[in-house]
Amino acid sequence: MTVTGRLDSAQLTAWRRFLQAHAVLVRRLEADLLAEHQLPLASYDVLVQLVESPERRLRMTELAQRVLISRSGLTRLVDRLEREGMVRREACDDDARGLFAVLTDAGYARLRRAAPTHLRGIASYALDRLDEQQTAALAEICASMLGEDGPGAPAAAAFIGDESPAVPPARDGGDRSDHAVPSAG
Repeated sequence: MTVTGRLDSAQLTAWRRFLQAHAVLVRRLEADLLAEHQLPLASYDVLVQLVESPERRLRMTELAQRVLISRSGLTRLVDRLEREGMVRREACDDDARGLFAVLTDAGYARLRRAAPTHLRGIASYALDRLDEQQTAALAEICASMLGEDGPGAPAAAAFIGDESPAVPPARDGGDRSDHAVPSAG
């Protein structure tokens, strides 16, 4: 498709349906997390990004690139997560101005409790409504929209096992191959 500054009716309809579906799904997923765990979706997203990272920590700048909120919003969110004991900040040894956000044991436990709710929502509100071909097409379409060349898999795929009840891997290296952590979106 060439960029002409004009979209035809089918393109506009597809775009509008994409935006509507995204908005509805995010509202439903957030409502579930708030009702069952008093955990906003943005907080869940931060916890997932950290649990999927080496040593369960990310530089604040890298975390800001991965989450679905603005940098200033992320700073306020990490402040709140730190007050709640789910995240702590650590100074970067190689950069006096840099900070890491680090997942605490309390944050890990909170994520473990909330993950099944989130996965259940993803399944019931979205993926259970699609057949295998539609699911594959959705993944391919999203990859194309993101400018990715080939099929990619989120880091959480490393945690997915046969039963996948949505629990992060054990910190102690214990086998939890039957668990998964979904992405927030």
